[in-house]
Amino acid sequence: MTPEQELATAAWRKATASGGTGGNCVEVAPLTGGRVAVRDSKDRSRHALVFTEAEWAAFRDGMSKGEFDF
Repeated sequence: MTPEQELATAAWRKATASGGTGGNCVEVAPLTGGRVAVRDSKDRSRHALVFTEAEWAAFRDGMSKGEFDF
């Protein structure tokens, strides 16, 4: 399967807190090899960002520690 095919058939999901109101949302999808794809829910035609398992784990760790809080 090509990367494009994998992204086209991925199980995309949006945070339940987004409420479907058309706000600023992202969708994530698990991919093979532990990778994770992220895309803009308002413009799904744009390219998704794909992160390795280690990159995604580091991001999640930083989120839980408040590293990205304003």
